Amino acid sequence: MKKTWIAGGLVAVALAAGGGWWWTQRSAAQEVQYRTGKIERGALQAAVAASGAVSPVTQVTVGTQVSGQIKEILVDFNSDVKAGQLIAVIDPETFEYRVRSAQADLDAARAAVLTAQANELAARAQVSSAQTDLNEARRTHDRNLMLVSKQFVAQSEADKSNALVNTTSEALKVAQAQVGVSEAQTQSARASVLQREASLAQSRIDLTRTRITSPVSGIVIKRTIEKGQTVAASLQSPELFIIAQNLREMQVEAAIDEADVGRIRNGQKATFTVDAFPGQTFEGQIAQVRKAATNVANVVTYVAVVHFSNSEGRLLPGMTANVRVVTDVRESVLKVPNAALRVRIAGVEPVAESVPGAPSSASKSGATESSAAGATGQNTPQAAQGAGQGGGQGGPGSEFRQRLMAEMNLSAEQKEKVEAIYAAARPRFMQLREVPEAERAKARERITGEVRAQLAELMTPEQKPKFAALVTEMSGRAVTRGRLHVLDEQGKPKAFNVRLGITDGTTTELFVPPNSPAAQELKEGAVVITGTVSSAAPGGPRPAAPAGPRMAF
Repeated sequence: MKKTWIAGGLVAVALAAGGGWWWTQRSAAQEVQYRTGKIERGALQAAVAASGAVSPVTQVTVGTQVSGQIKEILVDFNSDVKAGQLIAVIDPETFEYRVRSAQADLDAARAAVLTAQANELAARAQVSSAQTDLNEARRTHDRNLMLVSKQFVAQSEADKSNALVNTTSEALKVAQAQVGVSEAQTQSARASVLQREASLAQSRIDLTRTRITSPVSGIVIKRTIEKGQTVAASLQSPELFIIAQNLREMQVEAAIDEADVGRIRNGQKATFTVDAFPGQTFEGQIAQVRKAATNVANVVTYVAVVHFSNSEGRLLPGMTANVRVVTDVRESVLKVPNAALRVRIAGVEPVAESVPGAPSSASKSGATESSAAGATGQNTPQAAQGAGQGGGQGGPGSEFRQRLMAEMNLSAEQKEKVEAIYAAARPRFMQLREVPEAERAKARERITGEVRAQLAELMTPEQKPKFAALVTEMSGRAVTRGRLHVLDEQGKPKAFNVRLGITDGTTTELFVPPNSPAAQELKEGAVVITGTVSSAAPGGPRPAAPAGPRMAF
């Protein structure tokens, strides 16, 4: 009986031990594991990637304004041509006959002018004759009136002479009208001559257009005609050749997505690669961002023109180029892996005071002060300490102020005025904490714009272009919000809301003011969670099977 109780007790102890072991293994199997990365300090480049085609800076499409059959082709692909050089000939026979016909019409019109002029002279002679007859009739009538008064002739003679005066007067008017008709005919004949001369000139121009010449000096990169081919110039000029003016200076027309075009500015450096030369990188510069949008399948892009030197002539028109434009460069900044910004752990809420500028019951005033300082680079304690760091952790605003002082070569008087402007703006930024959250960003932008306008007035004419470029560059740096998770001393995740700057696609700039609650944990070398791995999750790593026999339960 005693042995039975002992055996039962041993079995119970074994069952309890096995149950405990199974429960421990089950909990371990369900425990969440984390992938981690580190916060690092270093240089960071933000870039925009795009693709485009290599093309000459200036290329001219050579066409024809007349129709006909190609009689001669004097150049071929890759031929060097000079401006005005004959490159093709259209059969001119038809146009030569048109010139002869127009010349004959002109000669006939000139003869018609001579005829009209002769008729005009004859009409004028008739006027002179009619005038003479009228004068004679008047003298006769006057004589008859005198003789009638002396009763030497009858009254009937005076009446006859009076009728003759009236008749010759009307004849003079007819002759004068005929002169007007002759003059009009002469003018019409002369106008016909001008018309025929214009027709002849047009025919001669069409004849000269049968000789196709190069409008520029360059190289023929395309030929679309063959000898004997008929070209028809009706609604538009047919394409015969394409001539590149200069293949030593070329460009890439890159399609920039509308989300990135705001970061592209003239003068930015750009690099690109082509498939013809793998492993080689070519350098260029943004020369223009065209405002005309292209919409393909609801995808809006803008063309950015990248000029580059092709002195060796290696790159050819039409090559596909993969362009990378560096839009911003930051030196010695904290950067965090992008994977860490995508992590979300259920039940882990961020620390409320970890982001300056996010109002909370504990530190609403100080948060707003730091946010205001970051907007314009004011010298608040938060901003000043951040600006003192190599990475400019006070935010883009403090970096703007640093660069303003360092790069603009300000005089002592200008520096004093800059300090006065920032000091006057500080109370206005402090009042932002009273503004509703929905309106705070717009109010901050308005005050920032006023501050920068006052700063612009201080600049000399030589400083203004550089100041405008600095404002444009810094305005393109958007500060966004994000969330990071770190492991505390007990290995539990802890979340922080953070401010983020530029990204290179792999890592993102991290703003951490030195005096913020997160400064001790979000620093260089800190371990952040980049992902989670659950051992019990389907497809996830499973714990190793325990050695020894399996329990019956």
